Amino acid sequence: MPNLTLAELGAEIEANVRTALREDIGSGDITAQLIPAERLAHATVITREAAVICGTAWVDAVFRQLDPRVAVHWQVADGDRAEANQALFHLEGPARALLSGERSALNFLQTLSAVATRCRHFADLVEGTQVKLLDTRKTLPGLRLAQKYAVTCGGCHNHRIGLYDAFLIKENHIAACGGIAQAITAAHGIAPGKPVEIEVESLEELQQALKAGADIVMLDELSLKDMRTAVSLTAGRAKLEASGGINEATLCTIAETGVDYISIGSLTKDIKAIDLSMRLSL
Repeated sequence: MPNLTLAELGAEIEANVRTALREDIGSGDITAQLIPAERLAHATVITREAAVICGTAWVDAVFRQLDPRVAVHWQVADGDRAEANQALFHLEGPARALLSGERSALNFLQTLSAVATRCRHFADLVEGTQVKLLDTRKTLPGLRLAQKYAVTCGGCHNHRIGLYDAFLIKENHIAACGGIAQAITAAHGIAPGKPVEIEVESLEELQQALKAGADIVMLDELSLKDMRTAVSLTAGRAKLEASGGINEATLCTIAETGVDYISIGSLTKDIKAIDLSMRLSL
């Protein structure tokens, strides 16, 4: 599946930001009203820890929607590595808008940068192998496209976006369809041209999936020995994806088996927000 690009996300970003500002500001920022409306200010946002940056377009949209007079001057771009205490961007404009937008802007930036940072860490671990690391659907509700874009900024890749753009046939689907071959045949009939991926739990099931014409076969918690055998048996007839309980300790050895993809839910699920800080001056 192709990776998301920023060019595809314009409407999504605007919608994300509208929701965030409505949630945070509601009927109006009563604390910001303490400041005279005509007061101008400058602000600098820094990161307190090393990070891979992602979310610049969301920050821009926050201040654009609040007050188009706010100017955002970036010192970094999406995908850049930043060091602790490095300035990421400067703001200038009405003080009320800078303060009202601070939390929403930093929420987007700290969350998406956390995803990009984690992905870069995992991508670095398998550098030199041919494997592609894939995300999953384990994302924050309402921020799936944003998080999947952040995955690409960290050097990893997108799996399917949702339940509509590719088949992923799992154990329960197989049982309901009457078998692996029946499920794959039905999928090709329902949506010709959509990628068909099926989960298998043994080499015997792999052979069934290959014979039925699967595009991608997910190897669910197979042993390293069986993964190597699967690569040999498949011989390029389908792409192979390793999945299930994969972590930093097992990642490299799995990548070295020769599988094409490794999917890791923790790329988007088990993240810790990057520590950011905004400093205002009048």
